[in-house]
Amino acid sequence: MTTTTPPTSERPSTELPRRRVVVADDSVLLREGLVRLLDELGTDVVGAYGDADSLLRDLDRSRPDLAVLDVRMPPTHRDEGVRAAIELRRVRPRTGILLLSQYVEVAYARELLTAGSDGVGYLLKDRVTSIDELGSAIERIADGATVLDPEVVAALLGRRSDPLAALTPREREVLALMAEGRTNSAIAAALFIGTGAVEKNVTSIFQKLGLDDSGSDHRRVLAVLAFLQS
Repeated sequence: MTTTTPPTSERPSTELPRRRVVVADDSVLLREGLVRLLDELGTDVVGAYGDADSLLRDLDRSRPDLAVLDVRMPPTHRDEGVRAAIELRRVRPRTGILLLSQYVEVAYARELLTAGSDGVGYLLKDRVTSIDELGSAIERIADGATVLDPEVVAALLGRRSDPLAALTPREREVLALMAEGRTNSAIAAALFIGTGAVEKNVTSIFQKLGLDDSGSDHRRVLAVLAFLQS
């Protein structure tokens, strides 16, 4: 039998490695929309739930690589998604977590990060504007990175204004982008400066905050987040 490979232009550029993903959101429209987007991205959606407890009860069957959860779900519509994320990390520590919320919930973001910041994300639903953006976030989280919406980063930084007082405005911009999980080259592109300038700012940031530069972008992000949580 002869098979024909579709032209490159016809293949979805956003397709990800086949990862097992579960989704929990009490809104049927949002939940089904996420499932379809994740299918388009090439992931295996192995569970979709209207509440956090159902997701947790099904873990032995679903065995997810990554979980996408709303923050507020039944029965109280307060922090069920965060509670489920923390419990999921306890029983399956290698599972990536992406919280999707309509609001910047700083306390919940801190709580999730305190439970372990390897492979976690917190994005605002209204600010995820493309399938490529969602796919990039999921891929980075599944690979162990930390991905935070800029508004979440700004809220975290705002709560720690005194320790950051020594930073210049440019260093604050670089730090915020670092906390989003950006590489030095990505930071340079975002700020329209050279990579060398970014490296100098990163070095200065760690010196001023008393943090050792490990030489790894991911470890630097974790160090910054640990500082923000302290």
